[in-house]
Amino acid sequence: MSKLSLDTLGVRRTGRAALDRDPQDDRLEFTCPHCGTVGSKPARRSHADYHFSDGFVQDLQGEMSTCRACKRSLHIAPVVMLHDPDEKRRFEAFFATELFSSRN
Repeated sequence: MSKLSLDTLGVRRTGRAALDRDPQDDRLEFTCPHCGTVGSKPARRSHADYHFSDGFVQDLQGEMSTCRACKRSLHIAPVVMLHDPDEKRRFEAFFATELFSSRN
């Protein structure tokens, strides 16, 4: 029996969008779709693996991870790279309609 992992959206902040943390700490941030816990993991892919698509620089292949709260596997895809605070605001506005859609 194969275990299916749910997809979730990942964010990798670089440059001016990551001024609040250590510059050597390159992490992916995500939210678990099972329990809603915010998690992070070290980024594995290089910046060259990200490509411009849908208005953002993204890695569409994604990465695998495990939620530390509920211990379920996750597929983090797409991983969006954000470079400055303006791009971060645009990203949050763009994906807010998809993340909080109604059940009607």
